[in-house]
Amino acid sequence: METKSENACFGGTQGVYTHASKAVNCDMTFAVFVPKEARDGPVPVLWFLSGLTCTHENAMTKSMAQAFAAEEGIALVFPDTSPRGEGVADDEAFDMGQGAGFYVNATEAPWSDHFRMWDYVTEELPALVGEHFAVDLGRQAITGHSMGGHGALTVAMNLPDRFRSVSAFSPMCNTMDSDWGTPQFEKYLGSDRSAWEAHDASHLMRTKGFDGPVLVDIGTSDQFWDKLKPGALAAAIVEGKRPATLRFQPGYDHSYFFVASFIEDHVRMHGEALYG
Repeated sequence: METKSENACFGGTQGVYTHASKAVNCDMTFAVFVPKEARDGPVPVLWFLSGLTCTHENAMTKSMAQAFAAEEGIALVFPDTSPRGEGVADDEAFDMGQGAGFYVNATEAPWSDHFRMWDYVTEELPALVGEHFAVDLGRQAITGHSMGGHGALTVAMNLPDRFRSVSAFSPMCNTMDSDWGTPQFEKYLGSDRSAWEAHDASHLMRTKGFDGPVLVDIGTSDQFWDKLKPGALAAAIVEGKRPATLRFQPGYDHSYFFVASFIEDHVRMHGEALYG
């Protein structure tokens, strides 16, 4: 692991790091905020998965999460959204290829050589972070925005024993039946739709749910409302009788202005779950 930068931040340290990933077969960059409490021992960790076209940097610089994580004594991890670099498959569309990993393990060529983001964010990167930073992997929570909201919800519901809480901003809610999911899954995962079910938040909410705290915020002026399919998630919560908080925030759009406006609520919820 190589340190690219480290800066003092709200009494702790915000760092950016690179490493050679075996999971995705290329170099990857990620960011970690460590609060001052980590000097005295391991602290809980909150994962922030970002959306289409983003890198680790978007949430790190725009979400304002560090201010509240510092108050709660929580570490933050900001992974990248896909493999990158020369030799990594790509597509001209912004919602496919580099920057659009969808947090799945691709099984179809040419994507399967590198696009194994599920293994990266659930296995390889947690092990690396646990080795190099004072974090307690027995106390984890996860959140995300847009494509990352889809990732946070699906990761948490597939790995319920790992996470104490989950939240999402403007998540892709019904990837099996959306322009943001259906075309990409067919290319990444093949035509067998049963292989898609583990990566659809509404399907998982209906069939599995999540026992810990769940918070989802979506702006009523979100310009991608039709692609996100929030109605499908709302219906799944009701049909599955799942304990969850789904909030529609009047006038807010899909931007990081929206994320920054409500990030405190999310970090406070995760802090209570992680330290409760």
